[in-house]
Amino acid sequence: MMRNKIMYWISTLLLSALMLMSAGMYFLKNPMVQQMFKNLGYPTYIIYPLAFAKILGVLAILTRKVPFLKELAYAGFFFEFILAFSAHINAADGEYTAALIALILLIISYIYDKKVFKTV
Repeated sequence: MMRNKIMYWISTLLLSALMLMSAGMYFLKNPMVQQMFKNLGYPTYIIYPLAFAKILGVLAILTRKVPFLKELAYAGFFFEFILAFSAHINAADGEYTAALIALILLIISYIYDKKVFKTV
């Protein structure tokens, strides 16, 4: 049981740190992020809403107050990572590693969330 908790917290905290650093970059290095979004074919007007969604998703996962919001955050992150991975593959820019790592951390966090907290 202790191993499961350790796996959950390590993966969840690493995922949360990755998402918060990403959201911070969206605010602090906006011109660079805008160029990256343009290169990937995404509109730049979604940068700030996506940053807020990342912050809210991290809060939903870490606080665990509303199970529906936690599940929604996991699902939203899953789709974001899949889309980011495929966008980087299609753009052939070689920057897909972060999305792949985030996806792996997300899956580990989700699996161990179910094991540790016995939710269905």
